[in-house]
Amino acid sequence: MSKLIGSTYTSTLSDKITSFTSSGTFTAAVSSIDYLVVAGGAAGGGAYYSGGGGGAGGYRTGTSSPVVAGSDYPITVGAGGAGVYYYQPGTSGSNSVMGTPAPITSAGGGGGQDYEDGNAGGSGGGVGSSPPTTPGYNAGGAGNTPPVSPPQGNPGGGSSLAACSGGGGGAGAAGTNGVPSGPATSGAPGGAGTASSISGSSVTYAGGGGCGGMAVWSLGAGAGGPGGGGAGGVMSNNYATPSWDTANGTSGTANTGGGGGGASYEPSGNTSGPFSGSGGSGIVIIKEEDGNWSAGGMWSLKQMFQQKVEGNWL
Repeated sequence: MSKLIGSTYTSTLSDKITSFTSSGTFTAAVSSIDYLVVAGGAAGGGAYYSGGGGGAGGYRTGTSSPVVAGSDYPITVGAGGAGVYYYQPGTSGSNSVMGTPAPITSAGGGGGQDYEDGNAGGSGGGVGSSPPTTPGYNAGGAGNTPPVSPPQGNPGGGSSLAACSGGGGGAGAAGTNGVPSGPATSGAPGGAGTASSISGSSVTYAGGGGCGGMAVWSLGAGAGGPGGGGAGGVMSNNYATPSWDTANGTSGTANTGGGGGGASYEPSGNTSGPFSGSGGSGIVIIKEEDGNWSAGGMWSLKQMFQQKVEGNWL
C-alpha cells in the first residue's frame, strides 16, 4: 500500500489469480483480464500393432481481454478423452471455454489411432500402426482444428513404416513420426507443450502422448511430451505371455491437457487390455492485474487517526 499525502488516498491492488480445474463461474472485478484456456487432452489409440499417442488439448492465451466489472461469466473446463483398447481409436478431448464478452474456446485434443490416420483437434493425434501391406505414408491428425491465430496446437506424428505409430501433437511441437526399431525408449514421443507463468510460476501445459510399442518386433514406446503427456505402453516380454501393466499407455496429467499414451500390441483381441492412456483434463486460469485507485475529499479525525496508526500518513 502506498503512503497518503494530504487528503488523497492511493492504493495498489495485487494481482488476483483464479484457477478453474472444473467448470464454474468467474466474477470480474476489473475491466480487462489475462487468460490461459487449455482444453482436455485426447486418449491414445488402442493397439493394432501399436496405438498412436493422443493429441494435447488446445492451448490459448492472451492479455487485456475485455470484461465488465461485477459481471459473471461461465467457465467450462474440458474433460480428457477416455482410454480404449484393441482396434479402437482414442477418444478425443473436450473443449474448454471462457465465456467472456470476447469468448475463447480451446478445442479438445484429437485421439490417437489404432491403425489409421490420426484424428484432428486442438493438437492432432498420432497415426496408428499401419498393416504391413499398406504402402505409402500414413498421416498424423491435423492440429489447430478449428483454426485460430495464434495456433492452439500442432499435428500428430505420422509414419511410412508398417507397424509403427506416431506421437500425439503438443502445444509447442508436432508429434514425432514413427521409427522402425530400437529399445523401448526409442519410440515416437509426443510433442512438447508450452510453458505459462500466468499462475505466478512457470508451468508447462498441453504435451502430446507417446506412441505405443511392440516389444516382439523391437518397436519402442514413445515418451510423453513435456506438459503432461503420457508415455506409450510396451510389453515387457513376448506376446505369448503379455504383461498388461506395462502394455497399458500412461494417462495424461490432470489439469494440463496432456494427451494419453498409445497402447501396446495385443495379438488376441483381449478386451481386458491393454488400454491406452486417457487424456488429461484441461484448465482455465484468469489473472486480474494490478490496478490503482484514489479517493479524495475531507478526512474525519477518526480516519486520520486510523491512517496514522497504520503508518500511512505522512
